[in-house]
Amino acid sequence: MPLPLAATLICRNEEACIGACLQSLADCAEIIVVDSGSTDRTLAIVQDFAERGFPIVLYRRDWPGYAKQKQFALEQARENWVLSIDADEWLDADLRAALPGLLEAPAEVGGWRLPRVLTLYGETAPPPASVRPDPILRLVRREGARFDEDVLVHEGLVVEGEIRDVARGLLRHERGLRLDAQMPKEILYARLKAEQRIAAGERPSVLKLVFNPPLYFFRIFVMRRVFLCGAPGFIHAMTGAIYSFMAEALHFQMAREKRAK
Repeated sequence: MPLPLAATLICRNEEACIGACLQSLADCAEIIVVDSGSTDRTLAIVQDFAERGFPIVLYRRDWPGYAKQKQFALEQARENWVLSIDADEWLDADLRAALPGLLEAPAEVGGWRLPRVLTLYGETAPPPASVRPDPILRLVRREGARFDEDVLVHEGLVVEGEIRDVARGLLRHERGLRLDAQMPKEILYARLKAEQRIAAGERPSVLKLVFNPPLYFFRIFVMRRVFLCGAPGFIHAMTGAIYSFMAEALHFQMAREKRAK
């Protein structure tokens, strides 16, 4: 019997990774896929899984932004529990085995943070077990859960009730991009972050500009123990620091442009 669980994911041109994602969702009663104009084999792969009996419901929808697209996907779910997952992520066997117990959580539990690990560029296996996963809220009760649509990037779920951490299994993030492919994405995320701050009326900070990038690097490289991954781990942490610098610097520049108008 399928689990009383709906999985929701948004996609566009994800042919390289969406198959592994869908395969890991085989236990779900619903799989909501929202595509925003794929031109590669993404839709063909989704259709193949649907023909194999996966409970997929596909929507085609223009791109309104990350949070709004994920909120739309969430609103299509019918099961009491919803798993929000990205197309380049998948559940490992231990996490899939833990799902039935997570769905039987007491009524006061509104959501679960899943331990997510990134397979770094050039690697074929996840980081060593001693590298600390990044806990991320992805499994929630549908009632009382929503995405904050004012958040333009790194959108997150907001839930009612207690949030607990999953102790077993991993949410695997498999898109390890080479730096020249990753940096345009980081620049986009930094611009959206700066736009979000400007819209909220936040003023740029010299302290954040100077100290946030090295602190970001320290949090990833040292506190999460990514230094155990060698050079790929250093590159990953430094990429995060560059993103942090770009977000703060763009905030300064956009604020100056706004004042000049």
